[in-house]
Amino acid sequence: MNKKANIYMVALLAFLLFTTGFIVANFLKSPIDDARTDLNCGDASAITDGTKFLCLNIDMALIYFIILILSVSGGVILDKFII
Repeated sequence: MNKKANIYMVALLAFLLFTTGFIVANFLKSPIDDARTDLNCGDASAITDGTKFLCLNIDMALIYFIILILSVSGGVILDKFII
């Protein structure tokens, strides 16, 4: 394959990783909401400090996943164009 076709294949792979990641992120919303409901994260005065920390981590799970998606798809692109 020539260089131009190879660049298009890498861009397509990065786009597919990006799209697939955000489709999977949609499926993560429901379990996160269920976990918040089970832990009673809405009432901060009724839970312990450890549970508050766990609620914070559960809230950040979707953000961590989105950062992972962006890092992987960006890494695929940067690997081809810079390195």
